[in-house]
Amino acid sequence: MSKEEKRQLGNQVLEMFDHAYSNYMEHAYPADELMPLTCRGRVRGQEPSRGDVDDALGKFSLTLIDTLDTLVVLNKTKEFEEAVKKVIKDVNLDNDIVVSVFETNIRVLGGLLGGHSVAIMLKEKGEYMQWYNGELLHMAKELGYKLLPAFNTTSGLPYPRVNLKFGVRHPEARTGTETDTCTACAGTLILEFAALSRFTGTSVFEEYARKALDFIWEKRQRSSNLVGVTINIHTGDWVRKDSGVGAGIDSYYEYLLKAYVLLGDDSFLERFNTHYDAIMRYISQPPLLLDVHIHKPMLNARTWMDSLLAFFPGLQVLKGDIRPAIETHEMLYQVIKKHNFLPEAFTTDFRVHWAQHPLRPEFAESTYFLYKATGDPYYLEVGKTLIENLNKYARVPCGFAAMKDVRTGSHEDRMDSFFLAEMFKYLYLLFADKEDMIFDIEDYIFTTEAHLLPLWLSTTNQTISKKNTTTEYTELDDSNFDWTCPNTQILFPNDPMFAQSIREPLKNVVDKSCPRGVSRVEESLGSGPKPPLRARDFMASNPEHLEILKKMGVSLIHLKDGRVQLVQHAVQAASSLDAEDGLRFMQEMIELSSQQQKEQQLPPRAVQIISHPFFGRVVLTAGPAQFGMDLSKHKTGTRGFVATIKPYNGCSEITNPEAVKEKIALMQRGQCMFAEKARNIQKAGAIGGIVIDDNEGSSSDTAPLFQMAGDGKNTDDITIPMLFLFNKEGNIILDAIREYEAVEVLLSDKAKDRATIFKGKTIPNYIIDSNLEMENMDQKLSENDSHKQNSEEDTLASQDVGAGGEEPEEGESADVPDPDSLSPAHADSDGVSASNQDSSVPGAAEAGAAEPACVPGDGQPQEQQPRTQPSSKVHWDNKVQPMESILADWNEDIEAFEMMEKDEL
Repeated sequence: MSKEEKRQLGNQVLEMFDHAYSNYMEHAYPADELMPLTCRGRVRGQEPSRGDVDDALGKFSLTLIDTLDTLVVLNKTKEFEEAVKKVIKDVNLDNDIVVSVFETNIRVLGGLLGGHSVAIMLKEKGEYMQWYNGELLHMAKELGYKLLPAFNTTSGLPYPRVNLKFGVRHPEARTGTETDTCTACAGTLILEFAALSRFTGTSVFEEYARKALDFIWEKRQRSSNLVGVTINIHTGDWVRKDSGVGAGIDSYYEYLLKAYVLLGDDSFLERFNTHYDAIMRYISQPPLLLDVHIHKPMLNARTWMDSLLAFFPGLQVLKGDIRPAIETHEMLYQVIKKHNFLPEAFTTDFRVHWAQHPLRPEFAESTYFLYKATGDPYYLEVGKTLIENLNKYARVPCGFAAMKDVRTGSHEDRMDSFFLAEMFKYLYLLFADKEDMIFDIEDYIFTTEAHLLPLWLSTTNQTISKKNTTTEYTELDDSNFDWTCPNTQILFPNDPMFAQSIREPLKNVVDKSCPRGVSRVEESLGSGPKPPLRARDFMASNPEHLEILKKMGVSLIHLKDGRVQLVQHAVQAASSLDAEDGLRFMQEMIELSSQQQKEQQLPPRAVQIISHPFFGRVVLTAGPAQFGMDLSKHKTGTRGFVATIKPYNGCSEITNPEAVKEKIALMQRGQCMFAEKARNIQKAGAIGGIVIDDNEGSSSDTAPLFQMAGDGKNTDDITIPMLFLFNKEGNIILDAIREYEAVEVLLSDKAKDRATIFKGKTIPNYIIDSNLEMENMDQKLSENDSHKQNSEEDTLASQDVGAGGEEPEEGESADVPDPDSLSPAHADSDGVSASNQDSSVPGAAEAGAAEPACVPGDGQPQEQQPRTQPSSKVHWDNKVQPMESILADWNEDIEAFEMMEKDEL
């Protein structure tokens, strides 16, 4: 990449930051966060609760504090000086509000300390901040004392939440009853608390943080040297015994290594190396990082990964383990190229598990560290892709909106503070040369929130004795503790193809993730390689299928109530390979049943407003219909202007057909069947329909996806597409009609690229090009439309629709019906754990319905067949009970699946 292109990309990052930061200051400050779709601030208590996510909000101008040192890294020193004055003048830390100890520490305490670090640096340089007298540090110390009551436990592990005004035990605190906390929550305090102690000379903060780390280290599982996800803060018992490097544990490992770097305490490095050895032994399955059980580390705990593990390649660079860092990073990049963003969770075969993406910066962080380590310009191209995707898919007139569903492109009215604190910092540093910086970034270490702490703290106010409490637990020899990292100046210039040679085998790992395979059973029958029997195709009345089951060790038992039970005995299979096929078949039966819990949910659809001034930027998540045009088969979707029908409920003949003809009809839910509404508007000449919920205030923010069922009759006569919008999303279109009269929308299976929508039409360049002209166009629009912003709201795509329930825990019976194939099969894997079955069909149970299904024998993903096809092949036995009865019989299993999925969330 030429120096000029690097400079241009750096300038583009600056422009993007200005767009996000200026909109926060204009529309949201002093609120904690910006809501970029409705152009207003998010104030806790004034918006619908989002659960634990809101624990980061404390009415202390979170985004501004989190952004302080980013302003200096981006050379915006004047803006920094103004921001510091605002924080000192406006921010109140004595609010009666319950906040997360973890989030408040890394974002607010870290933000204040990072701001103080760069403020004293600028003051020393002599041009800016000459008036500064440690005010941010005083605020940090005040906040530190407000967090200390959380540590009032016998173990030294902090409570997960604290009231800023009343602490924990106070009658008015409204917290202090929790018993569990996550490992990262208790183990990600040492950098900020030690820095606060070193800056102020008050040792109590560092002492408490060290005590918490010591306790976690003592409670690690001794045989595996792994830690669990959640721990009881009073007893030290592990509550969740699965272990990985993602959510719940991630920054605990990060802070062990960085505590050694910042504080120079050998025990932290020894602990990190001990854990790292266990991670690479058990969790690392290149290029994957899969959770395992701490007591049985050879057993995978799940078949999907969460996006927070994207930080780990960057940590491996700090450790000096470059090869696996390159491998995992490349795998993650392939997932991003498939979905535009990294889904919150994805399966081992790289399909979406949780579809959200809240603009997380961890992948950008690892990209920056790998570029620093290798100097490989490939990582500059990766950064360029991140910039393009943010501008193309996440940029909205009032900032950048999180993705609620990476498959449909729908937005969430959310721009977290970490987006400004971390994303732009890492992207700018990726493209900046040393001469572009006003200070040496190597003099600082990044916290987990990318705040800057100076390395000179390691020799300042050392009030803590360096008694090594680690060695007595360590049974590894000295060779496990390398005190230096590989010298990359020798490693890479001598072999510039080194990094590429590691990446090359992983180039197509995502596209080729579907396993090839032939049925061993078919081979043994002498019929040559045929696709194996799939659970969705199984028919109990097919003699050939029964013969295949017998070869796989699967026996079929007819129950008195008309159901059929499947039981597998691996020892009865014709061969070990056939037994493996039997395991896969049984697992598929479990997966099909768990998918049926969602009542054969169709994936969400999209309503995209494409007329002025929206131009495709606003995407509303819509519920599908089980009748009418299947938008997934019509890639162009249905496009037209909207019109409100009379009567508004659509339950009788339309009285204004001239207004509805060749348009998309808007109508209200209620008073008749959805199919009746569809028939009435179709008769009036409408080309599509949108049903708006009549429940005031309903929103996909808080409600699960809704899909419209038929009326029990044949609905083949309905040929137009029908979609459902909750009240909040429907009002966005109704408000737009009142404001602009002519409103054009696109109904589709997922949001379309604006270049595709406006192909051959005149449209401002900024919509298509994702360049610096975006800001100018936004300003032009805002002159005319600033009062219209409240209507430009998006909605959350409610969930990973169609996802199956989680697999049973180890040893749990696989007693589940198979309603998906409409086969009266009742699968029982005899003595075989579902976890073992995962190796046969990795991640299939979590796959979203909108994702491509794998067809054995073909290495590429295939388009999934319509969900109704398998059932059309099946012949029911006359004695079989109705599906509702079967599902009722196994309600406990369904509840167990739901509870497991809830626990993981």
